[in-house]
Amino acid sequence: MAEKKILFVEDDKNLGFVVQDNLSLKGYDVVRCYDGEEGLQSYKKGQFDLCILDVMLPKKDGFTLARQIRSTDTDIPILFLTAKSMQDDKLEGFRTGADDYIVKPFSMDELVCRIEVFLKRSRTTKEVTRELPHIFNVGLYTFDYNNLTLTGNNSSKVLTQKEADVLRCFCNNLGIVIRREEILKEVWGDDDYFLGRSMDVFISKLRKYLSGDPSIEIVNYHGIGFKLNLKA
Repeated sequence: MAEKKILFVEDDKNLGFVVQDNLSLKGYDVVRCYDGEEGLQSYKKGQFDLCILDVMLPKKDGFTLARQIRSTDTDIPILFLTAKSMQDDKLEGFRTGADDYIVKPFSMDELVCRIEVFLKRSRTTKEVTRELPHIFNVGLYTFDYNNLTLTGNNSSKVLTQKEADVLRCFCNNLGIVIRREEILKEVWGDDDYFLGRSMDVFISKLRKYLSGDPSIEIVNYHGIGFKLNLKA
């Protein structure tokens, strides 16, 4: 099996050396960058399987870098490294499309474990996606999961991977209440509190995208879950 290629952007020389060295020993091909602008240029030149980004970077912060990566690749796993532990920072990370958030200091075992989980999930998602239905009709809209598009009502929207994952979960359970933890585990693989807050952000975006058809509603059952419903 070919080495998995990781884009690693971290300006701390000591931490960067330790992480790169350990990941290389684990068999990963690690491209190390020292600032956000260098990270973006390296990303454009290479084909990466996963990105590890520090939040506080020179020239371009990690959030901005993640948004730019997400604008061209909605599927690649993105993990943030940061010394911050405030709730707002975590939510901002998830809003950019990040898949996970690791607070410094962390153990290499924890980082390697998370990398392995996301790489495995990324492969599994691609394999399963080819087998499942991917075209859904929702009121006036047509949702193409494989192409990440929502079209109809004289509009067309390209979704992020997470937005598409959540909408597919709703479409596969149309008219059925889905528990919060079920959506979290299906889309994010965990039911962590901060992931739940991130999920709420994505659902708010989907409501906005579908607002052109008044027959469509995403009902919130407080403390329980959600239901995608088509009103008669």
